[in-house]
Amino acid sequence: MNHETYDNAYIAGILNAVKTVAMVGASPNDVRPSYFVLKYLLAKGFSVFPINPGHAGKEILGRTVYASLADLPQPVDMVDIFRASSAVPGIVDQVLKLDPLPKVLWMQLGVRHDEAAARAEAAGIRVVMNRCPKIEYGKLSGEIGWTGVNSGVLSSKKPIMRQGFQSFGVRQK
Repeated sequence: MNHETYDNAYIAGILNAVKTVAMVGASPNDVRPSYFVLKYLLAKGFSVFPINPGHAGKEILGRTVYASLADLPQPVDMVDIFRASSAVPGIVDQVLKLDPLPKVLWMQLGVRHDEAAARAEAAGIRVVMNRCPKIEYGKLSGEIGWTGVNSGVLSSKKPIMRQGFQSFGVRQK
């Protein structure tokens, strides 16, 4: 797959199908991007499991923090990586040991590792690199336009309601 650009339908399909997310590298520091992405995803109705060995057993935004993916109490649909690109191969090793496998491996802005992505894709996992689900959700739902940002997406379709605070869902096209 070409990971330079993603079709809106590919991203929308992922965001509409995912319900549970493991966020590797989640931070309790409220000025860190992982913190406000976690907060945003929770507000949109996603169930998010923070992964951070330095904070295991504590809570971030009322969610128990786990030391590793192996410690998760239930399967997840997506693993969202907030770590340096060099950490991705080890995280993919952990992902490939999960049973069942997650449907999606998502790497945050600035995070990319083509070889690890290829391994995940070979196992049937969809991959997104160098993107933020918060930004993509806001763009595809039209919500990002509320602040005057041009999302590049125009639609006369009525928003699809999803659980969560001010959550309008992601348009399919």
